[in-house]
Amino acid sequence: MTRCEFFRENERITGFSVSGHSGYAESGADIVCAAISAVVTMVEATINDVCGAKAKVRVKEEDARITLTLPASCEEEDTIQAVLAGMMVYLIDLRDQYPDFIEVLEV
Repeated sequence: MTRCEFFRENERITGFSVSGHSGYAESGADIVCAAISAVVTMVEATINDVCGAKAKVRVKEEDARITLTLPASCEEEDTIQAVLAGMMVYLIDLRDQYPDFIEVLEV
């Protein structure tokens, strides 16, 4: 199962961590894993490359984990929060479709 955690401080999403393998299908044919990987990659690119937020990204291959942490403040804060909220909505919808393979938490 893939675990998606969104970190909050008050109303601000401060980052996320995605870990584990969904186990929906074999590697290379796992549509749940592909959907999660695509949204994580798109969100990280939007936050760092498009908005220039310089969020810290850590990848742990051995845990199949990626963690993104925003700086204390960002110039494009409203846009970044909208992107992260959209990611959360997308992953919740995916969880509703495939509840045995993905969980989404706010911590």
